[in-house]
Amino acid sequence: MFANPFTDEELGQRLEAVRSAMEARSLDMVLLSTPENIFYLTGLDHWGYFAPHLLIVPPEGDMVLVTRQMERVSIEKQVRNALFHGHADNETAADLAVRFLKDSFVAKERSRAVLKAVVKEIEEQADGALRIGVETWSSGHSYGFGHALRESLPDVHWADITGLVDNLRLVKSPLEQDLMRRAAAISDIAAEAAIAAIRDGASERDVVAECHATMIRAGGEVPGFGPFIRPGKRLGEEHTTWGDGVYQDGEPVFIELSGCVSRYHSPLGRLVHVGSIRDEDARMAEVSRQAFDAVLSALRPGVLARDVYAAWQAIVDEVGLSHYRRHHCGYCVGIGFPPSWTGGNRVTGLRHDSDLEIREGMTFHILSWLMGTGKGDFFVSNAVLLGPDGTEVLTKTPLGPTIR
Repeated sequence: MFANPFTDEELGQRLEAVRSAMEARSLDMVLLSTPENIFYLTGLDHWGYFAPHLLIVPPEGDMVLVTRQMERVSIEKQVRNALFHGHADNETAADLAVRFLKDSFVAKERSRAVLKAVVKEIEEQADGALRIGVETWSSGHSYGFGHALRESLPDVHWADITGLVDNLRLVKSPLEQDLMRRAAAISDIAAEAAIAAIRDGASERDVVAECHATMIRAGGEVPGFGPFIRPGKRLGEEHTTWGDGVYQDGEPVFIELSGCVSRYHSPLGRLVHVGSIRDEDARMAEVSRQAFDAVLSALRPGVLARDVYAAWQAIVDEVGLSHYRRHHCGYCVGIGFPPSWTGGNRVTGLRHDSDLEIREGMTFHILSWLMGTGKGDFFVSNAVLLGPDGTEVLTKTPLGPTIR
């Protein structure tokens, strides 16, 4: 946070890819409101995304970033490839965006003819031929925000471009892959601290405090999700974390966390057992590892996500668990802003019904989850990169079973 990690060349290539996608869809401009996508194109990394941001991407010339005026210092420091227009708190980002699109569309000090031409189309085209793309399923695109845009610019054809930039983000550049490796190293350091703190009688809060402090000291930034660390009896609560309890002998402890470097995440998950592990859980640990390895073998360029899931399920079926199914065996990761490390409000999962094509440069959080099987419980997860030489497991924490 507080620094732009991208080179001008990297940002330029991304913008060119977005504009190629715009041309393919016959779009005259796009308005981006997803924090992850705005960061991807500009490098703006701050906590101000709780308020609406709008990145206006024309077919040529400078992009324009619209948000609260008070963010000027951070934006001028971090953003090199977009003009900034800030609004006061007595109006909204939509108010300023509409006024900007209608009346000026460019800062007075940097007027551009191509942008003036776009304004002319907005003002003069009565047939609504101008096509503007918006991310209607973005966390930053509320009903009120979208309504204000549409009501104030009636002679425009609005196109839903949800996923346009997200799809470009799936394949990571060499620079991004390096950030993922750095995040993975922090994930391992934080997991080691959490595991070391777990013991009979340890406070849930003390364990998480050690984990989080270690993560920060190791160079980690605020992750999209805070560490999920909770006792096995609360496993099904999914997106909850520590409470006021004390870990007790004989119970499992769930750990899922991710280090974060320049908004890039490399999550891992482990199940730690306090004092001892049941025999059936130890046997399930071996199945979990085998199924994880099957996913690694299946991850190849050109295969479909459903084929990867099928490889995981085949191992599960072979050991007599054909009744057991999961909604996915992993999902794509990379850029993430709170409250998620999944890259936005959607999860691009390795599901049984997904036709997502696997490509070199993709990064995943692979989960081999076998909890509630009736024959033992275990799970393990790691961040995985599909590189030119095959799969690279980025997180290195021992798979277990780990007994504390």
